[in-house]
Amino acid sequence: MTEVKAGVEYKINVGDKNFLLNEKKFNLLNNINITGSITKAAKLTKISYRTSLNYIEKIETSLEIAVVSTTKGGKGGGGSAKLTSEGRLILKECKKINAIMELHKEVNEIEAEVISVNKEKQVMTIEMKDLNMTIPLNEKYEVGDNILALISYDNIFIMLEEQKSSVRNILKGKIVEISLSGEMIRVKADVGGIYLYSNITRSAEENLKLRLGKEIYLGFKAVSIATLKL
Repeated sequence: MTEVKAGVEYKINVGDKNFLLNEKKFNLLNNINITGSITKAAKLTKISYRTSLNYIEKIETSLEIAVVSTTKGGKGGGGSAKLTSEGRLILKECKKINAIMELHKEVNEIEAEVISVNKEKQVMTIEMKDLNMTIPLNEKYEVGDNILALISYDNIFIMLEEQKSSVRNILKGKIVEISLSGEMIRVKADVGGIYLYSNITRSAEENLKLRLGKEIYLGFKAVSIATLKL
């Protein structure tokens, strides 16, 4: 079963409303979708029935929509519950974010601010400390938004000189750590006060003659950056 990461809250947008969904609330909705019962879903989520109703009420009040539809039971009682189309949309959005996180288990996490948006070129610029990066335009983001940029270790390559290429983001840094990670060499670089990690092959390390304190350039394509709105 797909689950939201423990201790993490995701901002879910539905129309012009949004709601912070955490692990418990997500699992409750997911379990309702699976079992068709709030009572069973509450037990699987390890919360009380009263708490589950409170969670549902908070979500529906914040978004001003119904996310769970219930029907009363017959003579035998019981009743049933199912997610509305909006409730299923919330699950879908959460799973999309989770899929990004699973795809990039080892990622550089950088808090940044959107400082410009270019709709004509379909890109936007984000800033962290004194560094800028270009990433694909996300229509949901506006100038001034704080975001988390995620760049996989495997998507960052190392150069000894700055080169002209299709890569939009090339940052100068200094190696502060070199370590072995499985069959790969992990390089940690200080880039203007921000630490970035890159995984390279042993042969690449030897060819580049990497060592502690050496100045390098780190490059990555704009499309290799995933983002979450904070």
